[in-house]
Amino acid sequence: MRIAVPNKGRLHEPTIDLLERAGLHLENGAERKLYADTVDPDVSVLFARAADIPEYVADGAAEMGITGYDQVREARVDDVDELLDLEFGRCRLVLAAPEDGDIDGVEDLAGRTVATEFPNVTRDFFADTGVDPNVVEVSGATELTPHVEMADAIVDITSTGTTLKMNQLAVVEEVLASSVRLFAREDVVDDPKIREVRTALSSVLSADGKRYLMMNVPQDRLEEVREVIPGLGGPTVMDIADDGEGDDGMLAVHVVVDERDVFETITEVKNAGASGILVTEIERLVE
Repeated sequence: MRIAVPNKGRLHEPTIDLLERAGLHLENGAERKLYADTVDPDVSVLFARAADIPEYVADGAAEMGITGYDQVREARVDDVDELLDLEFGRCRLVLAAPEDGDIDGVEDLAGRTVATEFPNVTRDFFADTGVDPNVVEVSGATELTPHVEMADAIVDITSTGTTLKMNQLAVVEEVLASSVRLFAREDVVDDPKIREVRTALSSVLSADGKRYLMMNVPQDRLEEVREVIPGLGGPTVMDIADDGEGDDGMLAVHVVVDERDVFETITEVKNAGASGILVTEIERLVE
Protein backbone atom coordinates (compact mmCIF):
# COMPACT_ATOMS: atom_id res chain seq x y z
CA MET A 1 0.00 0.00 0.00
CA ARG A 2 1.55 3.28 -1.10
CA ILE A 3 0.78 6.81 0.15
CA ALA A 4 1.71 9.75 -2.11
CA VAL A 5 2.80 12.80 -0.10
CA PRO A 6 4.23 16.24 -1.00
CA ASN A 7 7.97 16.06 -1.66
CA LYS A 8 8.65 19.69 -0.69
CA GLY A 9 7.01 23.00 0.07
CA ARG A 10 4.85 24.14 2.95
CA LEU A 11 2.89 20.86 3.10
CA HIS A 12 5.88 18.51 3.27
CA GLU A 13 7.01 18.84 6.89
CA PRO A 14 3.49 18.87 8.46
CA THR A 15 2.60 15.77 6.44
CA ILE A 16 5.70 13.85 7.52
CA ASP A 17 5.14 14.95 11.13
CA LEU A 18 1.57 13.66 11.02
CA LEU A 19 2.65 10.29 9.63
CA GLU A 20 5.30 9.99 12.36
CA ARG A 21 2.84 10.88 15.11
CA ALA A 22 0.43 8.29 13.72
CA GLY A 23 3.10 5.59 14.10
CA LEU A 24 4.08 5.38 10.43
CA HIS A 25 7.74 6.18 11.05
CA LEU A 26 9.74 6.61 7.86
CA GLU A 27 12.82 4.46 7.43
CA ASN A 28 15.95 5.08 5.33
CA GLY A 29 15.33 8.82 5.37
CA ALA A 30 13.27 10.90 2.99
CA GLU A 31 15.73 13.39 1.55
CA ARG A 32 16.09 13.34 -2.25
CA LYS A 33 14.32 10.01 -2.54
CA LEU A 34 11.29 8.97 -4.54
CA TYR A 35 10.18 6.27 -2.10
CA ALA A 36 10.55 5.55 1.60
CA ASP A 37 9.55 2.52 3.62
CA THR A 38 7.73 2.81 6.92
CA VAL A 39 7.84 0.64 10.01
CA ASP A 40 4.73 -1.06 8.64
CA PRO A 41 6.01 -3.45 5.95
CA ASP A 42 2.69 -3.08 4.11
CA VAL A 43 2.87 0.72 3.82
CA SER A 44 5.38 2.82 1.85
CA VAL A 45 5.54 6.49 0.92
CA LEU A 46 5.86 8.02 -2.55
CA PHE A 47 7.17 11.59 -2.72
CA ALA A 48 5.66 13.74 -5.45
CA ARG A 49 4.70 17.31 -6.33
CA ALA A 50 1.57 18.29 -4.42
CA ALA A 51 -0.17 19.12 -7.72
CA ASP A 52 0.63 15.68 -9.18
CA ILE A 53 -0.59 13.59 -6.26
CA PRO A 54 -4.27 13.34 -7.33
CA GLU A 55 -3.22 11.96 -10.73
CA TYR A 56 -0.74 9.54 -9.11
CA VAL A 57 -3.56 8.11 -7.04
CA ALA A 58 -6.09 8.05 -9.87
CA ASP A 59 -3.59 6.33 -12.19
CA GLY A 60 -2.62 3.66 -9.66
CA ALA A 61 0.91 4.79 -8.77
CA ALA A 62 -0.35 5.09 -5.19
CA GLU A 63 -3.45 3.88 -3.39
CA MET A 64 -3.71 6.91 -1.08
CA GLY A 65 -2.68 10.54 -1.33
CA ILE A 66 -2.19 13.50 0.98
CA THR A 67 -2.45 16.94 -0.61
CA GLY A 68 -4.57 20.08 -0.67
CA TYR A 69 -8.23 19.93 -1.61
CA ASP A 70 -7.49 22.69 -4.13
CA GLN A 71 -5.09 20.34 -5.94
CA VAL A 72 -7.68 17.57 -6.04
CA ARG A 73 -10.28 19.92 -7.50
CA GLU A 74 -7.80 21.31 -10.04
CA ALA A 75 -6.84 17.80 -11.20
CA ARG A 76 -10.52 16.97 -11.89
CA VAL A 77 -10.03 13.32 -10.99
CA ASP A 78 -13.31 11.46 -10.72
CA ASP A 79 -12.31 8.12 -9.22
CA VAL A 80 -10.90 9.19 -5.85
CA ASP A 81 -12.74 9.56 -2.55
CA GLU A 82 -11.90 11.94 0.27
CA LEU A 83 -11.32 10.02 3.50
CA LEU A 84 -10.28 12.65 6.03
CA ASP A 85 -9.71 16.38 6.46
CA LEU A 86 -6.24 16.55 8.03
CA GLU A 87 -6.91 20.08 9.32
CA PHE A 88 -3.71 21.82 8.27
CA GLY A 89 -2.59 23.80 5.23
CA ARG A 90 -5.78 25.85 5.36
CA CYS A 91 -6.10 28.49 2.68
CA ARG A 92 -8.58 30.06 0.30
CA LEU A 93 -8.69 30.49 -3.44
CA VAL A 94 -10.11 33.93 -3.99
CA LEU A 95 -11.10 36.11 -6.90
CA ALA A 96 -9.25 39.41 -6.47
CA ALA A 97 -8.96 42.61 -8.47
CA PRO A 98 -7.15 45.97 -8.15
CA GLU A 99 -8.42 48.02 -5.22
CA ASP A 100 -8.77 51.16 -7.36
CA GLY A 101 -10.33 49.36 -10.35
CA ASP A 102 -13.90 49.02 -11.59
CA ILE A 103 -14.44 45.37 -10.66
CA ASP A 104 -16.80 45.11 -7.70
CA GLY A 105 -18.47 41.78 -8.41
CA VAL A 106 -18.16 38.60 -10.45
CA GLU A 107 -20.54 39.95 -13.10
CA ASP A 108 -18.05 42.74 -13.90
CA LEU A 109 -15.65 40.18 -15.38
CA ALA A 110 -17.83 39.11 -18.30
CA GLY A 111 -15.62 39.16 -21.39
CA ARG A 112 -12.56 40.25 -19.42
CA THR A 113 -9.38 38.37 -18.46
CA VAL A 114 -8.64 36.41 -15.27
CA ALA A 115 -5.15 35.02 -14.58
CA THR A 116 -4.61 32.02 -12.35
CA GLU A 117 -2.52 28.96 -11.57
CA PHE A 118 -5.82 27.06 -11.12
CA PRO A 119 -7.58 27.26 -14.50
CA ASN A 120 -9.89 24.29 -13.92
CA VAL A 121 -11.11 25.49 -10.52
CA THR A 122 -11.50 28.99 -11.94
CA ARG A 123 -13.51 27.85 -14.98
CA ASP A 124 -15.73 25.69 -12.75
CA PHE A 125 -16.35 28.68 -10.50
CA PHE A 126 -17.34 30.98 -13.35
CA ALA A 127 -19.46 28.26 -14.96
CA ASP A 128 -21.49 28.12 -11.75
CA THR A 129 -21.97 31.90 -11.79
CA GLY A 130 -22.92 32.11 -15.46
CA VAL A 131 -20.16 34.62 -16.18
CA ASP A 132 -17.75 33.88 -19.04
CA PRO A 133 -14.35 35.60 -18.76
CA ASN A 134 -11.16 34.68 -20.59
CA VAL A 135 -9.20 32.47 -18.15
CA VAL A 136 -5.42 32.61 -18.67
CA GLU A 137 -3.11 30.13 -16.94
CA VAL A 138 0.10 31.51 -15.44
CA SER A 139 2.85 29.66 -13.63
CA GLY A 140 3.74 32.17 -10.93
CA ALA A 141 3.58 35.77 -9.68
CA THR A 142 -0.16 35.75 -10.37
CA GLU A 143 -0.71 38.84 -8.23
CA LEU A 144 1.42 40.93 -10.60
CA THR A 145 -0.62 40.27 -13.74
CA PRO A 146 -3.22 43.04 -13.23
CA HIS A 147 -0.43 45.60 -12.81
CA VAL A 148 1.27 44.69 -16.10
CA GLU A 149 -2.05 44.62 -17.98
CA MET A 150 -2.02 40.85 -18.51
CA ALA A 151 -5.30 40.40 -16.64
CA ASP A 152 -8.18 42.35 -15.13
CA ALA A 153 -8.39 40.06 -12.08
CA ILE A 154 -6.82 36.95 -10.61
CA VAL A 155 -7.80 33.76 -8.82
CA ASP A 156 -5.06 32.91 -6.34
CA ILE A 157 -4.34 31.25 -3.01
CA THR A 158 -4.35 33.36 0.12
CA SER A 159 -3.86 32.44 3.76
CA THR A 160 -3.61 35.79 5.53
CA GLY A 161 -4.32 38.24 2.70
CA THR A 162 -1.00 40.00 3.21
CA THR A 163 0.30 39.38 -0.33
CA LEU A 164 -2.92 40.68 -1.84
CA LYS A 165 -2.75 43.86 0.22
CA MET A 166 0.91 44.39 -0.69
CA ASN A 167 -0.10 44.28 -4.34
CA GLN A 168 -3.13 46.57 -3.90
CA LEU A 169 -5.59 43.77 -4.63
CA ALA A 170 -8.96 43.33 -2.95
CA VAL A 171 -10.96 40.13 -2.60
CA VAL A 172 -14.05 40.13 -4.77
CA GLU A 173 -15.33 36.70 -3.80
CA GLU A 174 -14.14 33.41 -2.31
CA VAL A 175 -13.75 30.68 -4.92
CA LEU A 176 -12.78 27.68 -2.79
CA ALA A 177 -11.85 26.90 0.82
CA SER A 178 -9.07 24.33 1.04
CA SER A 179 -7.11 22.26 3.53
CA VAL A 180 -4.97 19.15 3.29
CA ARG A 181 -6.99 15.95 2.85
CA LEU A 182 -6.37 12.20 2.82
CA PHE A 183 -7.96 10.53 -0.17
CA ALA A 184 -7.87 7.16 -1.91
CA ARG A 185 -8.95 5.51 -5.14
CA GLU A 186 -12.56 4.40 -5.13
CA ASP A 187 -11.69 0.76 -5.79
CA VAL A 188 -9.55 0.42 -2.65
CA VAL A 189 -11.30 2.61 -0.05
CA ASP A 190 -12.63 -0.48 1.77
CA ASP A 191 -9.24 -2.17 1.99
CA PRO A 192 -8.46 -2.99 5.67
CA LYS A 193 -5.02 -1.37 5.44
CA ILE A 194 -6.49 1.89 4.16
CA ARG A 195 -9.02 1.89 6.99
CA GLU A 196 -6.12 1.27 9.39
CA VAL A 197 -4.15 4.24 8.06
CA ARG A 198 -7.22 6.48 8.20
CA THR A 199 -7.88 5.47 11.81
CA ALA A 200 -4.24 6.10 12.77
CA LEU A 201 -4.26 9.61 11.27
CA SER A 202 -7.68 10.38 12.71
CA SER A 203 -6.52 9.34 16.19
CA VAL A 204 -3.74 11.95 16.07
CA LEU A 205 -6.18 14.68 15.05
CA SER A 206 -8.61 13.65 17.80
CA ALA A 207 -5.83 13.92 20.41
CA ASP A 208 -4.82 17.45 19.40
CA GLY A 209 -5.77 19.94 22.10
CA LYS A 210 -6.78 17.20 24.55
CA ARG A 211 -5.31 16.23 27.93
CA TYR A 212 -5.73 13.15 30.11
CA LEU A 213 -6.57 13.85 33.77
CA MET A 214 -6.13 11.24 36.49
CA MET A 215 -7.08 11.81 40.11
CA ASN A 216 -8.00 10.10 43.36
CA VAL A 217 -11.48 10.84 44.66
CA PRO A 218 -13.15 9.77 47.96
CA GLN A 219 -16.13 7.60 47.16
CA ASP A 220 -18.49 9.96 48.96
CA ARG A 221 -17.30 12.92 46.85
CA LEU A 222 -17.56 11.22 43.46
CA GLU A 223 -20.78 12.94 42.37
CA GLU A 224 -19.41 16.36 43.24
CA VAL A 225 -16.34 15.68 41.10
CA ARG A 226 -18.46 14.33 38.23
CA GLU A 227 -20.43 17.58 38.13
CA VAL A 228 -17.36 19.74 37.46
CA ILE A 229 -15.57 17.53 34.93
CA PRO A 230 -16.08 18.78 31.33
CA GLY A 231 -14.89 15.51 29.82
CA LEU A 232 -15.59 13.67 26.59
CA GLY A 233 -18.43 11.57 27.91
CA GLY A 234 -18.42 10.27 31.44
CA PRO A 235 -15.18 9.70 33.37
CA THR A 236 -13.69 6.26 33.91
CA VAL A 237 -14.01 5.30 37.58
CA MET A 238 -12.02 2.48 39.18
CA ASP A 239 -11.56 1.17 42.71
CA ILE A 240 -8.16 1.67 44.29
CA ALA A 241 -6.87 -1.42 46.09
CA ASP A 242 -6.42 -0.86 49.83
CA ASP A 243 -2.68 -0.84 50.50
CA GLY A 244 -3.08 -0.66 54.24
CA GLU A 245 -2.39 3.07 54.36
CA GLY A 246 -5.93 4.27 54.65
CA ASP A 247 -6.85 4.42 50.96
CA ASP A 248 -9.95 2.29 51.43
CA GLY A 249 -12.94 4.06 49.88
CA MET A 250 -10.84 6.00 47.36
CA LEU A 251 -11.57 5.83 43.67
CA ALA A 252 -9.35 6.49 40.64
CA VAL A 253 -11.04 8.81 38.16
CA HIS A 254 -9.67 9.25 34.63
CA VAL A 255 -11.06 11.63 32.03
CA VAL A 256 -10.11 13.34 28.74
CA VAL A 257 -10.64 17.12 28.69
CA ASP A 258 -9.89 19.97 26.32
CA GLU A 259 -6.54 21.60 27.00
CA ARG A 260 -8.21 24.99 27.41
CA ASP A 261 -10.30 23.61 30.30
CA VAL A 262 -7.43 22.04 32.25
CA PHE A 263 -6.55 25.02 34.48
CA GLU A 264 -10.11 25.60 35.66
CA THR A 265 -10.91 21.90 35.93
CA ILE A 266 -7.96 21.18 38.25
CA THR A 267 -9.12 23.91 40.63
CA GLU A 268 -12.72 22.69 40.59
CA VAL A 269 -11.99 18.98 41.11
CA LYS A 270 -9.53 19.79 43.90
CA ASN A 271 -12.18 21.91 45.63
CA ALA A 272 -14.62 19.02 45.17
CA GLY A 273 -12.29 16.64 47.06
CA ALA A 274 -9.94 15.18 44.44
CA SER A 275 -6.26 14.65 45.20
CA GLY A 276 -3.19 13.20 43.46
CA ILE A 277 -4.19 14.99 40.25
CA LEU A 278 -2.04 14.14 37.23
CA VAL A 279 -2.25 15.73 33.77
CA THR A 280 -0.62 14.10 30.73
CA GLU A 281 -0.54 14.74 26.99
CA ILE A 282 -2.34 12.37 24.63
CA GLU A 283 -0.54 11.18 21.52
CA ARG A 284 -3.49 9.40 19.91
CA LEU A 285 -7.19 9.09 20.69
CA VAL A 286 -9.28 6.48 18.90
CA GLU A 287 -12.92 7.46 19.19
